[in-house]
Amino acid sequence: MWENSAIGVCAVTEQPESAAGGGSNVPPGLEYLVCTDTLIVSQKVELAEAIVGVETANKYTVKNGAGQHVYFAVEDSSGALPTCCSYLRAFNIRVMDSSNRHEVLHLRRPLRCQNCCYPCWQQELEVSAQGRLLGTVRQRWSLLRPLLVVCRPDGSEALHVRGPALRWAACCGSDFSVLSADDGEELGFITKTWSGLARELFTDSDRYGIVFPEDLEVDVKATLLGAAFLIDFMFFESSLCIGDCGCCMVC
Repeated sequence: MWENSAIGVCAVTEQPESAAGGGSNVPPGLEYLVCTDTLIVSQKVELAEAIVGVETANKYTVKNGAGQHVYFAVEDSSGALPTCCSYLRAFNIRVMDSSNRHEVLHLRRPLRCQNCCYPCWQQELEVSAQGRLLGTVRQRWSLLRPLLVVCRPDGSEALHVRGPALRWAACCGSDFSVLSADDGEELGFITKTWSGLARELFTDSDRYGIVFPEDLEVDVKATLLGAAFLIDFMFFESSLCIGDCGCCMVC
């Protein structure tokens, strides 16, 4: 149903044009999401991390399906050293506009134990814009398949993001299906794409494609972008590939 052709597109030099008007309810800077059905998130490799394996705060670029730079993102771990807390750390991610001067989204993940044996400690991520909550991504306990729920500010469920049937397979780059919360219809996917053997041998640098319907609510699109960041930290930040897929190995 869905094709990955947009994921491997090369970057172009032109800046994307925002959708005309964008609607009065669209937060400033999110107009680019109105007519977008694909986002590509690439982690920027830090030299220290690549050479000596020192974990650093993550930095990302976000492009649209045409390969145009739409946003930049940078992690603020709020004093928690990445080298100490690794993928379990709490974080705030500031998503900046294409000029890298104005914050358009703020992603907040509290510190949570990641252990599927303790379903009361499920992962959560809040997505906000200029102090207004746009949505929340919540992990729902599931024995066999990872499940994240994309919720609107009022708590209603907009989307389900379901991982592969085997938990350990999530660490190996399988697709996460984006499903309608109403009827389970597949609407898109979040996929990790291979970023090159040498890079992945020495770093945890990742590249994700996010595909969704163009007519999806902008706030839900922004929250789905946050879900991709949460998936990265839950399943791919640890070089040992543990965490949720390690079941009772980590607490």
